[in-house]
Amino acid sequence: MTENILEVKNLHVNFHTYAGEVKAIRDVNFTLEKGQTLAIVGESGSGKSVTTKTLMGLNAKNALIPEGQLLFKGNDLLKLSETEWQKIRGNEISMIFQDPMTSLDPTMRIGNQIAEPLMKHKGMNKKEALARALELMTQVGIPEPEIHIKDYPHQWSGGMRQRAVIAIALAAEPEILIADEPTTALDVTIQAQIMALMSELQQRISSSIIFITHDLGVVAGFADKVAVMYAGEIVEYGTVEEIFYNPQHPYTWGLLDSMPTVDTESERLVSIQGTPPDLLNPPKGDAFAARNKFALAIDSEEEPPFFKVSETHAAKTWLLDERAPKVEPSENIKHRWARWAEMEGAK
Repeated sequence: MTENILEVKNLHVNFHTYAGEVKAIRDVNFTLEKGQTLAIVGESGSGKSVTTKTLMGLNAKNALIPEGQLLFKGNDLLKLSETEWQKIRGNEISMIFQDPMTSLDPTMRIGNQIAEPLMKHKGMNKKEALARALELMTQVGIPEPEIHIKDYPHQWSGGMRQRAVIAIALAAEPEILIADEPTTALDVTIQAQIMALMSELQQRISSSIIFITHDLGVVAGFADKVAVMYAGEIVEYGTVEEIFYNPQHPYTWGLLDSMPTVDTESERLVSIQGTPPDLLNPPKGDAFAARNKFALAIDSEEEPPFFKVSETHAAKTWLLDERAPKVEPSENIKHRWARWAEMEGAK
């Protein structure tokens, strides 16, 4: 039986603001197995980054966690002091942030930034740490590391800076690597290189990965499991094959429908109509009801439970209730499934 390295249980995160209390994360639950890649997907503002910053103990000072557990190797991270967090953060759990230019210190040489976690967490002296930094730069595909180790961040391209950030995150060989939209600012070719690099390095150090993105297409060939977030909640959870080939929540249908493909004939891309709800006052019932063209009367009255689709797949929608009418995703999604099936069969 595979061991869970991380268990998130009933997590709630609120933020105190002048306007009131924002309920940013509402009863989130998921697990992460050793060596597994979990993708958390959803629109901007769905709670993805807040969830992962909570896992790193990096939420803003106005954050309040009224309920929940973050069990890392059986120990609740929410009970740690800041001193205890500093022993884990960047060592056992590391994070790759979205914008490498804001992640790197512009006044500090790249090599020193890669060496810093090695000196802090592994007890290396500066000479040993810089020697290891050279090795890491080579591993992440930075050419001529002996020359570039003394460069500053502004001297590098976006793709190269992101490789440096990955080297920093991997320096202490963490057990969990959190990647918060690490390819968003990069072009498609560099995106593919970064994803391949992360997959290769994961195999090398046997770490688990939590990958945050708004783009389901990025994780299609990368993730093992997918959690779909909406309005601070996980609304569907399953293996990558289940989410792509057998999605059950209308929000997941919308995300898949909005993905452009080489077969897209119309000049207009499909979008999910409407906007996410105001989490100062979360709506009664199903948070997605106002944007769901298949919404039922009960969606405005009562929050749906998770309905089990398989042992590994569940979705939070009343459409899975045995009394609900039968509805299906768009023809565009069905066509996409057929194309994926063809490509998988050709491999």
